[in-house]
Amino acid sequence: MLGLLQGFAAGLMLSISFLDLAHNAMNSIGFLKGNLWFFAGVVFFAVVANFIPEPTLSQSSEVKGKKKNGDEGGKDIMKKHRRQVLFSGIITAIGISLHNFPEGMAVFLGSMKGLRVGINLALAIALHNIPEGVAVALPVYFATQSKWQAFKLATLSGFAEPLGVVIVAYVFPSSLSPEILEGLLGSVGGVMAFLTLHEMLPLAFDYAGQKQAVKAVFFGMAFMSASLYFLELSLPEEMSL
Repeated sequence: MLGLLQGFAAGLMLSISFLDLAHNAMNSIGFLKGNLWFFAGVVFFAVVANFIPEPTLSQSSEVKGKKKNGDEGGKDIMKKHRRQVLFSGIITAIGISLHNFPEGMAVFLGSMKGLRVGINLALAIALHNIPEGVAVALPVYFATQSKWQAFKLATLSGFAEPLGVVIVAYVFPSSLSPEILEGLLGSVGGVMAFLTLHEMLPLAFDYAGQKQAVKAVFFGMAFMSASLYFLELSLPEEMSL
């Protein structure tokens, strides 16, 4: 079940990355510039990932641990698995926080056009965020066995939206080029794609098997695409995700 949920979460992330952020960047600033920004995000986080301590599992060490220490070796392996899953949950939280940031801006801008538009948009994004919160909370709960820790991290990832409102309302410079903003969002898409393919997908394969995990990935992508579509319908004509 954990592997299937990881595959589903990976599908959500890939859909956001390729079909939302990168797609919009290429439409707004051109195919070449959009791709350059996207791969700049990939390269940036590939470099950052080299400095992040990543729990790994070697097959030989698992076998030796089981033979030498019996139950203790099995417990050590489970601890490593839990650390690996926790790392995946934290990565998911970071990626979804980056995605939620512009959604907060969209709610603010929609509310400026009218209260009805703002409320509809806020409700649509709230429904759209439910599977994202689940994608963050489940691996954290599995790794820590603490509902409070899972709730806390999922909630923190959601705080990116009100932060987006604060920044667009008070801090964001009105002189910032729309091209740079779209490029930065394209880079966020590159970061999310790297995180998904480097961390979440291998974990889904390990736990659920390749065939089942791939099905879960495409189900997650279809679910997020439908969610983005209905979210787009709730936006006023002058705005776009």
